[in-house]
Amino acid sequence: MRVVVDLNRCQSYGQCVFAAPEVFRFQGAESLEYDHVPDAGSDQAVERAALACPAQAILLGRSAEAGVVSQAVAAEMR
Repeated sequence: MRVVVDLNRCQSYGQCVFAAPEVFRFQGAESLEYDHVPDAGSDQAVERAALACPAQAILLGRSAEAGVVSQAVAAEMR
């Protein structure tokens, strides 16, 4: 899975950090860092993080389909 966070939309609510702390973390007060290609074992937590994001700033794609947003997650985000 590939993860992209639209940092222009991100409002630093931190829901992603709580949902998937192995992937998302704050560096300083509001600067979000994340793994762009997390381990496959983190997929479910990352999908929960994307759904929990109030700003809908997290986009997910499958690693073989770089840049393609997961259809299921995209539908949930609408």
